[in-house]
Amino acid sequence: MARTRIAPSPTGQDLHIGNLYTALINYSYARKNRGRFIVRIEDTDRTRYVPGAENRILDTLRDYGLEPDEDPLKGGPFAPYRQSERLDLYQRYAQTLVDKGAAYYCFCTPARLQELRERAVKEKRQPKYDRHCLNLSPEEVANNLKDNRPRVIRLRIPDGETGFRDVIRGDINIRNEVLDDQILIKSDGYPTYHMAVVVDDKLMEITHIIRAEEWISSTPKHVILYRALDWELPLFAHVPLLRNPDKTKLSKRKNPVWASWYLKEGYLPDAVLNYLALMGWSHPEEKEIFGLKEYIDVIRLEDIQPVGPIFDLKKLEWLSGEHIRLMPPAGLKERIVKYLGKHQDIHLKINEIEQTIPLVQTRMKKLSEYWPLVSFIFKQPDRIEFPLNLLKQCQKDLFNIYEQIEWTAGQVHEKTEQLAVQADIKPIKLFMDIRYALSNQKVTAPLFESMEIIGKEKTLERLRSALKVV
Repeated sequence: MARTRIAPSPTGQDLHIGNLYTALINYSYARKNRGRFIVRIEDTDRTRYVPGAENRILDTLRDYGLEPDEDPLKGGPFAPYRQSERLDLYQRYAQTLVDKGAAYYCFCTPARLQELRERAVKEKRQPKYDRHCLNLSPEEVANNLKDNRPRVIRLRIPDGETGFRDVIRGDINIRNEVLDDQILIKSDGYPTYHMAVVVDDKLMEITHIIRAEEWISSTPKHVILYRALDWELPLFAHVPLLRNPDKTKLSKRKNPVWASWYLKEGYLPDAVLNYLALMGWSHPEEKEIFGLKEYIDVIRLEDIQPVGPIFDLKKLEWLSGEHIRLMPPAGLKERIVKYLGKHQDIHLKINEIEQTIPLVQTRMKKLSEYWPLVSFIFKQPDRIEFPLNLLKQCQKDLFNIYEQIEWTAGQVHEKTEQLAVQADIKPIKLFMDIRYALSNQKVTAPLFESMEIIGKEKTLERLRSALKVV
């Protein structure tokens, strides 16, 4: 049984879109293999900790339909799922490494370490710890501990090479001489990422480490830790980083990076997941549009390409529009109701929204576009910023016709067009005047179908009102 996980840090506003990408792959791979998907919160960086970020991360995952099987709120057989609540475990295994000679205490001051870094930079060498404290005698170490001198625990990098197999990238080998003696336990007693991630993944029985490629350079250190503790290695798969259109790393300076932003903007969660699935991967039938269930059925880690894919908002918008068009009207209605209530504080009756779905479903790319397209149906605009000259020119005849005809979209369209032709007016220009009079907008839901929903009496009342204020 596959056990996968993501381990986001609560140091930002929400879940990063890159984390959502890796969450999608972890979730889908676990579901495909009848396994479990775990969310563990890596909250040991207390200087950057953002209160409330953990709940926002978990809420966003659920909003996208990626429900964890185990997490800090739900619990599970390997609780707790917050690193800050597991400190004794990290210290215990760090001490095991010290006892085995695979790690050691370091008492060097920040000033000495800074001096080492500056010297290495000046001499154009890779900054690395010089293992000064590795050469301390047992008595010196004991005395320093007795005196409670500030210290950290460092990993002792062995000689030789460290290699591992990456499901996506094949065999990777690193010369150990390029690795630094990584700090495992900081002076405040908290673990670094490297110590905590290995201990947690082992104790939580994670079978597949699926994470971003930026962690490839750290993986040899993790492999060394696994082997030093006589633990079996999990399978590693490093997925590509998402890129801006200019091929730089996706960052908040050039693209929205918080996953909840896309929901607030009205992108369908299904479409966002569909788009993320296509990052570095192709459907075996070369489909561009598919749902999460289908992705789960066909995903294979070895089919993911290592080259960084381009994250393009225009392509995502197109894909979101395709998903909207393919939805059953009842499903779209439910999404619109939920979206308006949550993000725009607009509450409409179900039957009111139901009438408008056929008018806008083929025009929308995002849920946020619904209200601008139909708002005039439910609410008369406060002002009109268009002269309405053509409507003024034929208003008497137009109102006479409107008062007499059967009030259907087809009849209103036909009679309005006939009047425009008789008055030597281009019908489309008269239609635009009427649209502005009713909505103060250039683009709306189809005009005559909207007028049918508004009703004859209200339409005439609004047109007269608009003509008075222009």
